Amino acid sequence: MSMRCTLVGMPGSGKSTVGRHLARRLACPFVDMDQLLEERLGCSIRDYFDAHGEAAFRDREAALLAELAAHGAGAVLSTGGGTVLREGNRVLLRSACAPVFYLRASADEIWRRLRHDHKRPLLQVQDPQERLRALYQTRDPLYREVAHYVIETRRATVQGLVNMVQMQLELAEAGAGTAPR
Repeated sequence: MSMRCTLVGMPGSGKSTVGRHLARRLACPFVDMDQLLEERLGCSIRDYFDAHGEAAFRDREAALLAELAAHGAGAVLSTGGGTVLREGNRVLLRSACAPVFYLRASADEIWRRLRHDHKRPLLQVQDPQERLRALYQTRDPLYREVAHYVIETRRATVQGLVNMVQMQLELAEAGAGTAPR
């Protein structure tokens, strides 16, 4: 994978916002997988979920990740929150030449950020806060599995997070040219 770096984390962890600011600072392209998928699908992710189900969506997501891994030269990539659910995606992310940053926020912190967001299909349930906690329990170990770096988002500003990611990138580039595991 020839990405500059990849951001993983729960929905609402700041991947798109941090990624956009980081790409601007690094003067490189920014790719938001969810946004690109919606453009290609011709509808929102929620509408696609409703019409075709989660498995079909995950198939499209996996195909896009493989495409970006092969052709996404020098970009900052923001993955979808569920990208890590498939083993093949985790293998692809783990084997990447680009460092993977897990923007880690607690389930309660994410709930505070997303409680008024009605666009996220996995939260359109009876008890979205409990659903978020369950998703976090499942996904946190998977994000950790693929991440070269874990960045805690709790008290950080967007610029602070961008600074942390940029600093780690510079350290990795100054070292052996690869990110540590």
